[in-house]
Amino acid sequence: MDLKGKVALVTGGNGGLGQRICHALAREGVHIAVMYAQSKDQAEGVARNLAGQYQINAAAFGCDITDGAAVETLVAAVTARFGRLDILINDAAFNKSVPFQDLDSLTVELWEKIMAVNLTGPMRLIKAAAPALKASKAGRIVNISSVAGLGPTGSSIAYAVSKAGLIHLTRCMAVALAPETLVNCVAPGLLEGTRATANLRPEQIERSAASSLLQKAADKDDCADMVVTMCRTDTMTGQTIVIDAGRIFH
Repeated sequence: MDLKGKVALVTGGNGGLGQRICHALAREGVHIAVMYAQSKDQAEGVARNLAGQYQINAAAFGCDITDGAAVETLVAAVTARFGRLDILINDAAFNKSVPFQDLDSLTVELWEKIMAVNLTGPMRLIKAAAPALKASKAGRIVNISSVAGLGPTGSSIAYAVSKAGLIHLTRCMAVALAPETLVNCVAPGLLEGTRATANLRPEQIERSAASSLLQKAADKDDCADMVVTMCRTDTMTGQTIVIDAGRIFH
């Protein structure tokens, strides 16, 4: 599919990976809605940079994706601003490092927050965006999960379970939204220079990189390029691609 002129909503678009995804799509001529949770100035700066560098339309939109009404308002605002919505990238996420064995620190409140942002949030966004994506006749959804969703690893049990749920949500939504909208997923390994990595313990970062076959972290640009590929495809749906320098095989 030719992406030029399409409109993408990228949640967490001002984050480390989110910005790379925005740039990768903008290089293809995609207009970008940069969604942020708190960092308004940073998100507006990303939007200005995208518009100036790639001669596309870009704007920043604030939203708490744990709030159903706010999500509905967001999708309405994006479609009003750009006139359409073709692509949804669910990159926004939250984590907090809690060793698996420390069940006392894995409070119900933390569990619920991680699930609300990492799993229920994408579900809300997909449901809200589904009519506009269907109307575009070229709808594409890419969810950003994690290798923690494919094995008992990651920053906490709650994070791992939320990302496993997002992988299965990808499959289920691929069934629900076919044939008009394609739904796929990227599962990165350790990514340096992101907010998620900043929340990890130093020994966890070192262990993750050392345990990969390639002895390094995953590459954010590789992940962003895979997102573009999943937006271009006409025949792949319900799939999860791992980019982790060789740690998890599935």
